Amino acid sequence: MSRILPFLAAQICIGASVFWVRAAIGRRRVSNRLVAQKTDPDLWRLARHDQRRDTQTAALFVLVSVALIVIAIVDIGLIPALVVSLLAVPAAVSLSNRGSEIEAARIAADRAGVEKRAREVLTQGELAPLQWAARLAPTDLPEFPGLEIGQAYQAGSGAMSGDFYDVFKVGDDRIAAVIGDVTGHGIEPSITALQAKYLLRAFLLQYRDPGQALEQLNAQMSVLERGEEFISLCVLVFDKEAETLRYASAGHPAAFVWHAREVRPLGATGPLLMLDPHGDYHARELNWDLDDVAVLYTDGLAEARSGGALFGEDGVASMIRRDPTASADVLTKALVEAARDFAGGAIADDVAVLVLRRRA
Repeated sequence: MSRILPFLAAQICIGASVFWVRAAIGRRRVSNRLVAQKTDPDLWRLARHDQRRDTQTAALFVLVSVALIVIAIVDIGLIPALVVSLLAVPAAVSLSNRGSEIEAARIAADRAGVEKRAREVLTQGELAPLQWAARLAPTDLPEFPGLEIGQAYQAGSGAMSGDFYDVFKVGDDRIAAVIGDVTGHGIEPSITALQAKYLLRAFLLQYRDPGQALEQLNAQMSVLERGEEFISLCVLVFDKEAETLRYASAGHPAAFVWHAREVRPLGATGPLLMLDPHGDYHARELNWDLDDVAVLYTDGLAEARSGGALFGEDGVASMIRRDPTASADVLTKALVEAARDFAGGAIADDVAVLVLRRRA
């Protein structure tokens, strides 16, 4: 009996050793997968910790098994053998709990996968507004011979905004510049802005008169019936051959043109879009000479506040008069910085600015 008890205890410990070795291998696979997936470092550190614990437990039971086999070979008496054989009790408990250990490893692996997918969703959620804003107000506009362009865009309360702008060819010698603003903040105004931007592209390619293009855009956008959603928009069409600028404005803040050493406002030529499906829009025409400048902006620039005072259209016109010969980029930055300084910090509302200068 003094030999049989240690031998039986050794068999139990050997079984426990095999189980803990397999558990350690499984934990190793989980930790390697977490590292490969670039998950949260805390997760794979915990997995490595569990792996080391299982490895140490396996090593302990291997040593106990060897010790019990030696005791079984060398007869030490019944009572000592019985006491030593009690070492098999934790091994037996380990074997009885092997199901829960395997389940814990599976849960850890599943949790890591869920958290990885959750982080991917959060990352996409963070990037989506930025990607959307890049469609509405691209930082890299095409280059057009004879036209220098400066642009600025910033969302006031978040990345999602209803402000947008666009510059594109509508003919061999004609280029359109558009700036607009949809009321409200968030995803819905951004969707409306994107629809209006690309619909207007189609209409400006179809109609030479920007007023007629606005009428068609208004009719199409009014069908959407978006409640309290309205669009202010200004479109300029530069004709290089005729040396003219034709413009139409749907209730948008006055754009400005530096021409013949004067700053001239370009006021509205029709109501806000989506206000009246039968609204009337027309266009006006100006000369467009070498070094003339056009400045378009959304209301966030003019409505920068200092207490109860507004930066206003006068502030915009004053900045243009200060240095009308500055490059388009410099003038754009000067306008935004002047409004920001006036407000004493960040501008609360969305802001978009386009500056276009005719070059040789």
